[in-house]
Amino acid sequence: MYPNKHKQIVTSLMDGRFITIDELYFDILKENQEYYVDFFNKSFGFELKSTYDFFYLISEETNENTSRDISIFFSILCYELDKDGKNFMDELGFSDFHMDEIIEYIKNSTWTDIVKSNKQLNDSDNIRKLVGSTMVKRNIAIKHSDNRYSFTKAYKLFIDFARELTKEKQSNK
Repeated sequence: MYPNKHKQIVTSLMDGRFITIDELYFDILKENQEYYVDFFNKSFGFELKSTYDFFYLISEETNENTSRDISIFFSILCYELDKDGKNFMDELGFSDFHMDEIIEYIKNSTWTDIVKSNKQLNDSDNIRKLVGSTMVKRNIAIKHSDNRYSFTKAYKLFIDFARELTKEKQSNK
């Protein structure tokens, strides 16, 4: 009656995880996309969103501060990588980062007011929790050995969101 791995798919998405292209669940979702769009809409009032690289859920009723904070994190990290002369899209897509390196980028950012005012970015322990716990749990980051992290394709959603915010702010000036 239900598609294969239904319970795992539903649980993952309801827990705020992104299901990325390199996971078995991705193919099952892709094959049964119409079913799952209808299932999440009728069962929970959630919208199943898909891109070429990942699936995720959104709800109009959610005030999602964590997503905002992750977008700010990626905005600052991208800005600092770019300032260092690195192609941030290549770095996020193909590199891994030591946690200390991530912390240094955030702590030494020129966006000090934003960093200081954001509870998830204003000290080293909070950055560790954001990346090492929240982002790993949601399948946005992957923990490797030696306290190194890489980012899944889900980072693209937050980069796109940050771009849209930037465009909105510039057009409101």
